[in-house]
Amino acid sequence: MSSVLYETPGPRAKLRNRISNIVVLLVLAGVIAWLIHRMYVYGQFEGRLWRQFQYSSIQRQLFDGLLNTLKAAGLAAVLAMLFGAVFAAARISDRKWIRTPATLIVELFRAIPLLILMFYFYFGNIQFNLGLGPFWAVVFGLTLYNGSVLAEIFRAGIAAVPKGQREAAYAVGLRKNQVVRLVLLPQAISAMLPAIVSQLVVLLKDTALGFIITYGELLYVAKQMGGRLTYGFPYIPTYIVTAIIYIGLCSLLSLLARYLEGRSRRRRKITGAPPPSAAEAATSAEAPL
Repeated sequence: MSSVLYETPGPRAKLRNRISNIVVLLVLAGVIAWLIHRMYVYGQFEGRLWRQFQYSSIQRQLFDGLLNTLKAAGLAAVLAMLFGAVFAAARISDRKWIRTPATLIVELFRAIPLLILMFYFYFGNIQFNLGLGPFWAVVFGLTLYNGSVLAEIFRAGIAAVPKGQREAAYAVGLRKNQVVRLVLLPQAISAMLPAIVSQLVVLLKDTALGFIITYGELLYVAKQMGGRLTYGFPYIPTYIVTAIIYIGLCSLLSLLARYLEGRSRRRRKITGAPPPSAAEAATSAEAPL
């Protein structure tokens, strides 16, 4: 038995792989133990550095920072998904006057670093009095950058849909925009769900850049908490707690992605059919409300 990319390992190869995995785990455990030891030597586990987390006011500050992070990430995720869907459809348009500007916009915002986009909206607001606060600077920057990446993900997903799907859609009389909106895009989102969720995880972590433009998200709050002389400048303990919160949020997103992917697979297994075909999409589109 063999795979397309590699041969199935035999008993000796399995033993070597098992030994390699054990060695890597031991090395990783040793590095973590060394780091913990160094932190202990430099007093990073002293009680006074961790004492602040027992107070309700500190907990409220962390919660407010977390809430601001989720607000920016949630709104930016919705806008980025809409941006990606619209520009992915525009990039595959038959009309050159639609396809060319869409391509230029997507490539432009993919090439500009996210922090520069945030600076543009933040300092542009200060200079031209646009009425945008740090929150909107973060949201718009995240939307443009991640929306451009999602547009490419959606376009790749649309290209991966079997050719027969679009041919069937055209055969029942659907127009190009209906084919994309009702047939191709839903299947592309389902197929590219892991990549989409991975980009949303990146979006969530990128909200931390908002602390540079004074947006009160989680990292901004942690920076203020770590600089308190009363508790001995507990930067490392504060950043450890902040990192644990970020890890928890990203893990929840990954679990949600696995749940949605598993649910989609179970639905297809039960029905014994692929995602909705062009004929089914056309029927649902023409059904009276």
